[in-house]
Amino acid sequence: MQDQQDIRWMKVALKYAYYAKSKGEIPIGSIIVLKERIIGIGWNSSVTKHDPTAHAEIMALRHAGKTIKNYRLVNSTLYVTLEPCIMCCGAIIHSRIKRLVFGTNCIKDNQEYSLKKIFIHLGSNYTIDIKNNIMKNKCSKILINFFQNKRKKNIIK
Repeated sequence: MQDQQDIRWMKVALKYAYYAKSKGEIPIGSIIVLKERIIGIGWNSSVTKHDPTAHAEIMALRHAGKTIKNYRLVNSTLYVTLEPCIMCCGAIIHSRIKRLVFGTNCIKDNQEYSLKKIFIHLGSNYTIDIKNNIMKNKCSKILINFFQNKRKKNIIK
């Protein structure tokens, strides 16, 4: 049952990834769900907002905080199409998200980092339930296509 719910919500996060792509942003989308209701939405906006912190997760956290009028998002689940970076992990810890579900892992230079280790190091007594590889193929495909097209455009210039 939980897997079906995770797929349902990841499909919504993917819609925001496609929206980010349409704006020329790296295609990452995120939503925050509390009691079967979306309370926060976000997509990468760093380029359009001229803000290096405007990652999909951060935008969703900001929106959720405004929605429930509290920065503590206890008992909520954050869905994101790509594994969060260290900056976003810090914000997730501070918001007290209960559960993190992401689509595909972030692998750079063949170095995969462990989110669980990051959360243990940054959050000390904070625990979070992490689930990955939800709709992995679709979540990774949009990123792969985006960067392949970007490289082709850079070669042509």
